[in-house]
Amino acid sequence: MIKNILLGLTVALSVVSLPINAADSRPAQATLNTCDDFTNVSLRKLRTTDTLNLCEFKNKPLLIVNTASNCGFTEQFKALETVYQQYKQQGLMVIGFPSNDFFQEEDNEQATAKVCFINYGVTFPMLATSAVRGSDVNPIFKHLNAQTSSPNWNFYKYLVSADRQTITRFNSKVAPDSPQLITAIEHSLTIN
Repeated sequence: MIKNILLGLTVALSVVSLPINAADSRPAQATLNTCDDFTNVSLRKLRTTDTLNLCEFKNKPLLIVNTASNCGFTEQFKALETVYQQYKQQGLMVIGFPSNDFFQEEDNEQATAKVCFINYGVTFPMLATSAVRGSDVNPIFKHLNAQTSSPNWNFYKYLVSADRQTITRFNSKVAPDSPQLITAIEHSLTIN
């Protein structure tokens, strides 16, 4: 009996000690990764059933890229990874969106994952293959396209400010490590 009472008190105390968000009385951890902008969407990660809600990167600039495994620009994965490694501690998040909109993506996610993770050593988040233009466009690119324009080819880069108010579009020919893009990234990291 005393053992049950102690167990009940322990459970009660652990519930009481959770930090509460005053706005909605849910534990603070539950609301930590929420946001009220276009990034409040959960998308499946490449070759997994796990999802990623882009609100996880709230208050961080994003470099969003539509990728393809069999494109003349696929080598840009190397520079994207270099840029990610160079600026991730300062807050930059690179996110890859494989797409077959230009008919240059692998037929299955296992092959796409091999290109990204094994061939190019990508460590930044890669999401499941999806459309980046057209009627079945994914929700992130739907917003990006409405604010700028849809990508005309693979490896278009969209630099989104930490406050989500500014989106700068770079075409495929602008390398991830080009002075033009690096200057924009460094500028986005200084604005909060």
